[in-house]
Amino acid sequence: MKAMEVPEIDGAYLFEPTPYADERGFFCRTFDAEVIRSVGLDPAAFVQDSVSRSARGVLRGMHLRSGAGEAKLVRCSHGRIFDVVVDLRPHSPTYRNRAFFELSGDTQTTLYVPAGCAHGFQALTETADTSYRIDRPHDPSEDVTIAFDDPDLDIPWPLPPRLMSRRDKEAPGLAEALRQRS
Repeated sequence: MKAMEVPEIDGAYLFEPTPYADERGFFCRTFDAEVIRSVGLDPAAFVQDSVSRSARGVLRGMHLRSGAGEAKLVRCSHGRIFDVVVDLRPHSPTYRNRAFFELSGDTQTTLYVPAGCAHGFQALTETADTSYRIDRPHDPSEDVTIAFDDPDLDIPWPLPPRLMSRRDKEAPGLAEALRQRS
C-alpha cells in the first residue's frame, strides 16, 4: 500500500493498495496502520466504521461536522462513486479548494478526508457500497449540510441526482452552513 498526498487539499491523502489477483479474484490490504502512521496520522484514532449502499445517481452530501470536525477514511468497496472534498478550514493554505475522485471497488483506494472538510459523493453504478472509518463517534447535533448544488462550490456532479435525503435536499447554501458550523 502506498500513500499519496492530495495537492488540492492540505492534509488529505489517497491510500492505494497493491491487489494480488489470480483466477479466484483478488486480495488486498485496505488498512495498514504503519502506512497511516507514515503520513503522520494516528491509526488508533479511528473509532467507528460504517457502510452505506447507494443506487446509481444517489447523491449523499455535502456533509461536515461542527466543533472539532471529523476526519474520515472513505473507500468504495463495491461499484464506483464520484467523491468530492471541499476544504472549509479557514486557516488552511487550501481553504475553499475542491478535489474530485473516482473511487471504486476495482481499485479499493482509500481517501483520507481531514477534519473541517466537507465531503459528499454520488453513486455511478447500479450498486455502490461506501465504507467510512471516522475518528469521533457520530453526534447528529454536530451535523452540518451544504447544498450540493451551491454555485460557490460549483461541483460537476456527473449524473442528475436520482435520490437524496430530505436533509440534503433542503440544505442551506455554503455561507449559511459556515455560520451554522461555528
